[in-house]
Amino acid sequence: MQNLARFRRQLLLVAIALVLVLPVLTVFSAWLPGAGNDADAFAVVREMFATVLPGYIRTTVALGLMVALGAAVLGSLCAAVVTLFDFRGRKTLEWLLLLPLAMPAYVTAYAYTDFLQFSGPLQVWMRANFGWEGRLLPEVRSLGGAVLVFVVSLYPYVYLLARTALSERAAHLMEAARLLGASMPRRIWTVALPMARPAVVAGVALVMMETLADFGVVSYFGIQTFTTGIYKAWLAMENRSAAAQLATMLLVLVLVVLQLELRAQRRMRFVTSGVGRASSAEAQPHRLQGARCLAAWLVCGLPVLLGFVLPVMFMLRPLAADWSVIPLDRFVQWAGNSIRFGAITAVLAVAIAMLAAYAARRSQDWVTRSTVGLISLGYAVPGAVIVVGLLLPVGWVQQALPQWGFPALITATSTGIIWAYLVRFTAIALQALQSGYTRIPKSLDESARMLGVGSAGLLARVHGPLLRRSALTAALLVFVDVMKELPATMVLRPFNSDTLAVVAYQLARDERLGEAALPSLALVLVGLVPVILLIRTMRSSAAR
Repeated sequence: MQNLARFRRQLLLVAIALVLVLPVLTVFSAWLPGAGNDADAFAVVREMFATVLPGYIRTTVALGLMVALGAAVLGSLCAAVVTLFDFRGRKTLEWLLLLPLAMPAYVTAYAYTDFLQFSGPLQVWMRANFGWEGRLLPEVRSLGGAVLVFVVSLYPYVYLLARTALSERAAHLMEAARLLGASMPRRIWTVALPMARPAVVAGVALVMMETLADFGVVSYFGIQTFTTGIYKAWLAMENRSAAAQLATMLLVLVLVVLQLELRAQRRMRFVTSGVGRASSAEAQPHRLQGARCLAAWLVCGLPVLLGFVLPVMFMLRPLAADWSVIPLDRFVQWAGNSIRFGAITAVLAVAIAMLAAYAARRSQDWVTRSTVGLISLGYAVPGAVIVVGLLLPVGWVQQALPQWGFPALITATSTGIIWAYLVRFTAIALQALQSGYTRIPKSLDESARMLGVGSAGLLARVHGPLLRRSALTAALLVFVDVMKELPATMVLRPFNSDTLAVVAYQLARDERLGEAALPSLALVLVGLVPVILLIRTMRSSAAR
């Protein structure tokens, strides 16, 4: 009987995993002959190699590497300052450094463009007061501008992981190095930073995946990367094969970065073993005063200023100047669409993740491990790749069976966009629920079975109440990510179902940045919710 229940659970899990991984598998079919492709696969590749592909590769790699370097330096430096040193205001700066996580990168791009561009208030004021003429500041919409936007928006990934590594693993060794006579600079360079290196690499990998998957910033700044190339090939050139092949190249690049992140995570687990939190006075942070305290404030305050405070102020300026440009009635409609998509996706994602996490707890066979692993990799798949993977088979069905209603189901209803959201964001819910399961001892499962509780009863009456907080957190994280998602939403949303993210992008692209301020700030307000939860978690961990 138990074997039959396990088989049914595995069958359902495999079916769900196939539905979620189908868009990714479909993209790779663009390299096969026939299969509804527009032309010979390798002929399309040769044409792209002779024209646009080298530029896409150079720009994408250059952008990813520069952002990775900037985020690594900024994030690890801030983590070292707030962890290894003690100064007035340190505990406040610890959580302030997380605020840029609430700012979508494309919102930061809109804010800086509005304020710093040639016709922006800063350059207008400088020309009026100093008599200068022409462009006075570098062009914001450039590769350098995109690097700055990504670095100040994404460095918290590196900061958070590096801070955890330094606070939990380096204290004992720093104390031992001090007793051996090592100076503070040498302790930092030879003990603390090498101990945090796996965490920094894992954070950098996350930053690179976010950068490679971005569409809003690079499209708004006119930077030719793989994501902009995919949308140009599909929507402007109407070449499905070219779009799908570009999507596979981007996916392979992201998977390489993901492998780097997984290796770094394994090294983090290895380094963690046997190292605990120090409690002696010698292992406490080094006290800073005077000029050194001021330097610490500057190091930690500048990222917060650039990544959160200034963008919010830049967005509030047009709202304070003229509220009449804000279509409040339509804003309610846009917010309603965003909330509807987010709520539906959150409920479905948590349900799927609950099933996957429960199956992983009950069974450790290779089928369950493989299917759960496939589901957990969804967040690494860029939204542009998911769009192509969903629309490519829709085109095939439309050509082969035009009388079927399947294409309209995907493109004219919420089915397609919810499917795309689930492919990408179910992994977030799964991670939250698996984290919740680690706090439930398996002895409870054995006790429930001895009392005659079946699988359904175990999940509903034992695990369910204990996982309520984790499920709520998972739903909230999925909801917020859906609200901010731009690439998939822009293409797959049904007619007359604009969301806050799509409207903000469209208004900013049309140079109506004053009207884009309200939906952009609404996204920032929503993004603050998981940041607040993260800050509360950090404080409770520090209290223990």
